[in-house]
Amino acid sequence: MKVQRKPVKIVVYHAGQCDPKKCTALKLKRHGLVRLVRQIKLLPRRGVVLNPLSKIAFSPADRERIEEYGLVALDFSWEHAEKPLLKNVRGTSRCLPYLVAGNPVNFGCPTKLSTVEALSAALYIAGFKDEAYRLLSVFKWGHTFIDINKERLESYTMAKNSKEVVKFQERFVKIV
Repeated sequence: MKVQRKPVKIVVYHAGQCDPKKCTALKLKRHGLVRLVRQIKLLPRRGVVLNPLSKIAFSPADRERIEEYGLVALDFSWEHAEKPLLKNVRGTSRCLPYLVAGNPVNFGCPTKLSTVEALSAALYIAGFKDEAYRLLSVFKWGHTFIDINKERLESYTMAKNSKEVVKFQERFVKIV
């Protein structure tokens, strides 16, 4: 008998700075897969926040915190990201390791992930692969992200902690 686990709580801070027609967070919201908030203070206090300015890499060790408190993505233009804003973000900030975008806007660009790609990468690395695929299934191009990052994602899932993720990442960056 398979044990039912509660669904992963996914929250996205949405600043409204993107084209609504291309915004992956808005599409995930329409499909009922994420909760959107427009104020930083509404983010879960102890959730894992995907923050590219964090000094700590996301790793499988973050799984328990995600199960307990949820996963958070920050959806705004990184060109206009204000560091004071990111300092006030609640939760445990983590940056994703080296991955390549599969979305049509930034296809092939290292680290320029859409919100759905960032969330899916974190879910995949933390061992929530079904949830990662479910988020990506909403997009025609969604499978592309996993396809082009499969080796990297699988390697990151084998890491015990953030330091090991960084070691794997260094190997992939040398290849490029």
